[in-house]
Amino acid sequence: MAQTSFSVDIPDNFLNLGIGQDEIQRRISEWLVFSLFSEGKISSGKAGKLLGITRVEFIQLLQTRGIAFINYTEDEIKEEFEAALNKVESKV
Repeated sequence: MAQTSFSVDIPDNFLNLGIGQDEIQRRISEWLVFSLFSEGKISSGKAGKLLGITRVEFIQLLQTRGIAFINYTEDEIKEEFEAALNKVESKV
């Protein structure tokens, strides 16, 4: 994969925490992908590819970072519950 380099200034305090350059680079890449995914600009599959992992691994990474994979609106949640209740009631 082709790469472009950017210069990013970070406080020295990060290095004092034992976070090295490779870890910082990985986290910045993750943050950018998480941001693009959360904004709906890329799919979970594309996000995984950008990070060099599978879609399932990306979803697991979201979970470990406390980021929701599915962001339902309140109305969408109500619709889902109503549909589930209707399905259950129709079987009874």
